[in-house]
Amino acid sequence: MEKKVFVVLLLALLLLASCAKKSSQVPSDEVRIGVSQDFDSLDPHHMTAAGTKEIMFNVYEGLVKPDSSGNIVPAVASQVSRSEDGKTYTFTIRDNVKFHNGRAVTAQDVVYSINRRTDGKDSAAKLAALNVIQGVSAQGNSVVIELKEASNEFLAAIMNAYIIPGDHGDLETNPVGTGPYRFVSRSVQDSLVLERFEDYWGTKAGIKKVTFRILENAEALVLGLQSGALDLVAHLSSDQTVQLDSKAFTIEEGSMNLVQALYLNNKAKPFDNVLVRKALCYATDKRKIIELAFDGYGIPLGTSMFPSFGKYYVDELTDYYSYDPQKAKDLLAQAGYPDGIDITITVPGNYTPHVNAATAMTELFRQAGIRATIRLMDWGTWLEEVYSNRNFQCTVTGVTSDNMTARKLLERFGSKTGNNFTNYSNEDYDRILAQALAEPDDAKQTALYRELEKNLTENAANVYIQDMADLVAVRNGLKGLTFYPLYVLDVSALRWEQ
Repeated sequence: MEKKVFVVLLLALLLLASCAKKSSQVPSDEVRIGVSQDFDSLDPHHMTAAGTKEIMFNVYEGLVKPDSSGNIVPAVASQVSRSEDGKTYTFTIRDNVKFHNGRAVTAQDVVYSINRRTDGKDSAAKLAALNVIQGVSAQGNSVVIELKEASNEFLAAIMNAYIIPGDHGDLETNPVGTGPYRFVSRSVQDSLVLERFEDYWGTKAGIKKVTFRILENAEALVLGLQSGALDLVAHLSSDQTVQLDSKAFTIEEGSMNLVQALYLNNKAKPFDNVLVRKALCYATDKRKIIELAFDGYGIPLGTSMFPSFGKYYVDELTDYYSYDPQKAKDLLAQAGYPDGIDITITVPGNYTPHVNAATAMTELFRQAGIRATIRLMDWGTWLEEVYSNRNFQCTVTGVTSDNMTARKLLERFGSKTGNNFTNYSNEDYDRILAQALAEPDDAKQTALYRELEKNLTENAANVYIQDMADLVAVRNGLKGLTFYPLYVLDVSALRWEQ
């Protein structure tokens, strides 16, 4: 413990020393943002972690992109047209779009970028949501995409086919996109530096330089703010925000658009038994967790969907399982565990909200004879052991979406889906999912997605907690923070008030 405190204080002192000159006055051309995890990949087609996508949103763009109201708007493409049968899309490329290396974007670059996400030559880049594409071709300054069948989700999916130069080499160490910020440098486990792209086709960013400091220790993030080394930190807990001087910071509140849950490995004992999974649901008082661990901030959830996705959200599933520890005990007994169970909750230690939620859950679980031990691990190890290798019993984390359809949140629970890290396997779910993905009618497809949410809840695929409140500390004088209905941090709108 003494060593930990020393490291935290040392980090704070280093931050103070490096930023002493700037902390005495409001900077006019730089903003320093604290983040709690390192980046898994800077290649836009290899990004997996939500925290990476959240920041690289400022560097990369697709043919279209989301705005802060959740609308899909033109980006690299200036115009989009669709054939009457819904199977052919034509995108007109903007005349004045440049890559960060100064070269103009061509239709051939767009074809290359889409093919990289669909042809399977780079397995890490392949995007399942684009399997509907039959072919892509460049026709003058336009790109024509032929679909196998009409899809009302296509525009949302194509947002993630970020446009990159076809003649560029290593995107991992030298990323090149078309967004309002260009990459300057990265120091692993330390920082990422972006600079305003002066030749950006759209509205220029308000801040010239943005430095993201990686501080996986929650205390170091607060100390960084207090010392003047950081100007903005998102995803704070209420305990962290109360440590900040209200004369120096404004706390902005939004929603994280993230499904926080105790995600269960459905293949690992005892969670291969639906009765045990249901017992955990009855042993969970999500409102009490929100009250104890989050000072009441947060929206309780009952399935893998959050309220900002409107038509897909099924509010009545929120209280499908009422808090009933005795019923939980009875279910455990029926499952063959009359003396209760011992479980291990694996949590990425750099995410204080997930650690706090897990801690609150363990207290509630005791009332139902569920003895839980929390196992903390660093983010990189968690990604490998839990997300990739599925070597865990259960974990508290958050799952989000990078487009405006239910597909990204729900497809991951299909038994044959590569990112189904919970190993959920249900024949009815797979059947309904296949129908939903093939359904061209939006209303019918929405109804099918809602059925999938119901299936997850009824079968206790996971123990759902909340859509967390997004508490953001912003140094006074820094304006323009904008919340999206997606998990992104748009720094292009930030400006220092003179």
